[in-house]
Amino acid sequence: MADSAFFCTLSHEGVLAVRGADAGKFLQGQLTCNINYLSDSRASLGARCTQKGRMQSSFRILLEGDGVVLAMASELLEPQLADLKKYAVFSKSKLTDESASWVRFGLEQADNALASLGLDLPAETDSVVRSEGLIAIRVSPDRAELWAPVDQADAIKAELAATLPEGELNQWLLGQIRAGIGQVMPSTRELFIPQMLNLQAVGGVSFKKGCYTGQEIVARMQYLGKLKRRLYRLSLDVAELPEPGTQLFAPSHNSAIGEVVLAASAGQNIELLAVLQAEAAEAGDVHLGALEGPALRLLDLPYELDRDREIQR
Repeated sequence: MADSAFFCTLSHEGVLAVRGADAGKFLQGQLTCNINYLSDSRASLGARCTQKGRMQSSFRILLEGDGVVLAMASELLEPQLADLKKYAVFSKSKLTDESASWVRFGLEQADNALASLGLDLPAETDSVVRSEGLIAIRVSPDRAELWAPVDQADAIKAELAATLPEGELNQWLLGQIRAGIGQVMPSTRELFIPQMLNLQAVGGVSFKKGCYTGQEIVARMQYLGKLKRRLYRLSLDVAELPEPGTQLFAPSHNSAIGEVVLAASAGQNIELLAVLQAEAAEAGDVHLGALEGPALRLLDLPYELDRDREIQR
């Protein structure tokens, strides 16, 4: 179902806005992504880290009006706002929760529906098009987000429903898992550094932008090549979805070797993303929740890790 045309409401995320004359300058020193790469036609993934390089949030960021907007897990908005506001005191920028101002839809294999709304979205990931207040973003091949101001949302949803079946959020998350895009959730806040979620492989980390909070740790991990834990895609045959943060185990180790990042139902089984110790993962004997828990199978990701290419961003 995740590879069929559908749309759904992205009810699991909220929108943090940073607006004002200094919005870009302020965020350039706070986020892993390069704000200077954003444009009216280009969005990005990114993260906000602690001084120790641990991710407080991950998000999709784009220019909007007199600043930028970031879509992230709803439960992370309040703590992320509180942290960023500490650093924005002397900046001409205003940070607010704009979740109530937007309704966001996920669309899969639905470019014709976007085109009928005046949004001819390029195939390249992170492309952005805008029309009559609407914003469409290519988030991975054949998948797009559609942002609608709240006063247009009902009409837009009706237009989408006229040509597309309405799916469930699980279908959208399954597509995200198959695209290999991890996400910080409340239970995994400050658990991972960006490379553990392969964020550098999907354009969410810039190694040319200069200093930002946590940059020294993130850069050292990249240049010294000491990353021992990274994101994998796996499947298992159980009925109940494991929650983000659920621990994974391997017989070769006496303690947990990783954590679930995101999981979704895939028909008769479950697919998930997990951060795992590379040595244990590639041995192929990984179990959910305990050493004797259900066994997981490794699946392919749609990209490869390439340190030399990644540091050019």
